Amino acid sequence: MPIIKTGRTHLPDATPIRLGQEFKGYAGQLEESERRAEQALADLAEVALGGTAVGTGINSHPEFAARVCERLSRATGLALRESSNHFHAQATLDALVSAHARLKTIAVSLWKIAGDLRLMGSGPRAGIGELNLPEVQPGSSIMPGKVNPVIVESLTMACARVIGNDLTVTLCGQSGSFFELNVMMPLGGVTALESISLLTNSANNFAARCVDGIEATARGPETVEKGLMLATALAPVLGYDEAARIAKEAGRSGRTIRELAREKGLDEATLDKVLDPATMVEPGLEGGSTSG
Repeated sequence: MPIIKTGRTHLPDATPIRLGQEFKGYAGQLEESERRAEQALADLAEVALGGTAVGTGINSHPEFAARVCERLSRATGLALRESSNHFHAQATLDALVSAHARLKTIAVSLWKIAGDLRLMGSGPRAGIGELNLPEVQPGSSIMPGKVNPVIVESLTMACARVIGNDLTVTLCGQSGSFFELNVMMPLGGVTALESISLLTNSANNFAARCVDGIEATARGPETVEKGLMLATALAPVLGYDEAARIAKEAGRSGRTIRELAREKGLDEATLDKVLDPATMVEPGLEGGSTSG
C-alpha cells in the first residue's frame, strides 16, 4: 500500500508526496550516477602510450602503442585505445580532470540521498521519525538505547574525501604541466583510484547495511491530515487567497484544514474528495482528481 507523507521544500512542510516518489528521485540520481561513471571510464580509455618524450614517438616502434593497448584490453576487459593526439595526451591531464569531476558529482548525489535518509530517520521522538534505519550500532557511549546513523555518516565522510580529492586532481591538471609533459600524473592517478575505491566500498556498504533494512514508520501518514499545506488543494475550489487564509488560521489555532474548510461551507463529500492525500500526489486540479 502506498505510504503518503508530507513533502518538504526549503525544509518546511509542503504538499503530500508518496514515500515511493521520494525514493524514485533517489533512484534517478543513481541512474545518472551510473551514466556518469560510464562517461568517466570512456574519458580514461584513451591512453598516452607511444608519444615517448614529447609526443613525437621518437625511438619507439610505430605500432608499439596499438599493440600494447590491444594486449591491455585483452587482459583487463576494457576497450583501451591509443590517443589520437599524443601532444595533448602527454601535456595535459584533461581526461582525468573530467573523469574525476564525474566522480565528484556521484559523491554529491550520494551525499544528498544520505542526508535525506539521516533526517527522515532522526528521532524517534523529537525528530522527523518517518523512517527506522537499521540498528547497526545501537547505544552511544553515554546514552543507552540511542541509535546513531553510523552507516549514513560513513558514506558522507567518504563523499567529503572524494569532493576534496577533486580539487587535488584539478590542481594536478592545472599546475602539473609546462609545455610537453604533465609531471603530476602519479598524484592525480593515485587520488582518482582512492576516490573510486571510496565510492565503491562506501556505496556498497550503504546499500547493504542501511538501505536494505529501512522501514517506514506511521509518523509520515499521521502528519499529513494535520498538515497546513493541505490548503493547497482548496485553491481551485475556494481560490488562492481564501486557501491561504485558511492555512494561516490553522497554523495559529492548531485546528485542521478540514475543520476550517467545513466552516466555509464545503460539504463532507467535497472535503473527502479534495483533501484526500492520495489525489494530491499526481498532476491535476482539485487535488489531482483529473489525473488518470
